[in-house]
Amino acid sequence: MTLLVVFLLYATALSVALGRRGIRTTPVHAQPAAVAGADPSRLLIVGATGGTGRQLVAQALERGHTVTALVRDPAALRLDHPRLRVLQGNVLDHASVVAAVRGQDAVLSALGHKQFFRPTRILSEGTRNVLSAMAAHGVRRFVCETALGIGDSAGRMGLYYTFLVIPVIVPFYFWDKTRQERLIAESGLDWTVVRPSALTNGGRRGRYRHGPGTGSFVWTKRISRSDVAEFMLNQITDATYLKAAVSLSW
Repeated sequence: MTLLVVFLLYATALSVALGRRGIRTTPVHAQPAAVAGADPSRLLIVGATGGTGRQLVAQALERGHTVTALVRDPAALRLDHPRLRVLQGNVLDHASVVAAVRGQDAVLSALGHKQFFRPTRILSEGTRNVLSAMAAHGVRRFVCETALGIGDSAGRMGLYYTFLVIPVIVPFYFWDKTRQERLIAESGLDWTVVRPSALTNGGRRGRYRHGPGTGSFVWTKRISRSDVAEFMLNQITDATYLKAAVSLSW
């Protein structure tokens, strides 16, 4: 019983800390609005071989964009298209990030990894390199996927995630996401942070909830990676959540 109480206190304290460390923002625009002067055709996608990243690449090509995918292993993307350039590199290598950002109109990040059980700064340091390269090349629009459970969405992954998954499996991963969000908020770029609920590989519905109050303190809400990608791509020309973090779920 004592161990259970200690664990529940730890999980609660972690959730509170993630809430305080993540960004808390209010959207600049209460109603949908276009990003001034935005007509992006050349997109860089970071984390392109992950579940959401693959969807971003495929859907961006469907929309007619010219896409650059920065990947460590080009063979892992398994996609060929005349408007797709696969650039081998590492987000932790500043030089390769600079080369990838050069000439882009916008950057979308679905950066992730599976090194869950030890302290890591892969997300934050990789994002730092992306933001630095964007500033150097004058690329303004940045849309980044993080997760519910951070900042003003703390606890909204539901009890299962708040008291088991996050404190046991991904505490270091989520803590690095708070660093990642803070770097983005301090960048001075035209950014949007997208915080999806639990991810699935299901099909695209095209219907989802977004904004304050999304998610649940009790139940685990879900959304497909394909719907997350659709929403992220919509943000590159929509200023509704400009310089804000937006929660997303079915």
